[in-house]
Amino acid sequence: MPKFIGFSTINRYKKFTVTDYDLIKQDLLNALNIRQGELPGRPGFGTTIWEYVFEPQTQDVLTAMEQEMQRVCGSDPRLYIERINTFPQENGVLIEVLLSVVPSTDTERLAIFFDQEVRNATYV
Repeated sequence: MPKFIGFSTINRYKKFTVTDYDLIKQDLLNALNIRQGELPGRPGFGTTIWEYVFEPQTQDVLTAMEQEMQRVCGSDPRLYIERINTFPQENGVLIEVLLSVVPSTDTERLAIFFDQEVRNATYV
């Protein structure tokens, strides 16, 4: 029996139901693709990572991105963050997150690429 049930129309044509880890991954990606302040009625939802993607990738900027990723992931009570690493890329930033879904202890690695050209975050 699934613990978390939701729906998504992204890359789906007949079955729109999404459950458990797939739902949590989709919710996280949605939060990362929305710039903070863009969602009407929820000014704290979203992320400010996009402000850092276009800056020179100094250690201070990478640390700020990791802290913002911690804030976004921490706002979802279903997630527990083990570790976050950032890797500057030629046309964006790759952020690797090691997390577990509460109450489980199994950890999953997510690699999220923030692409400067298309201004979109995707799992790789």
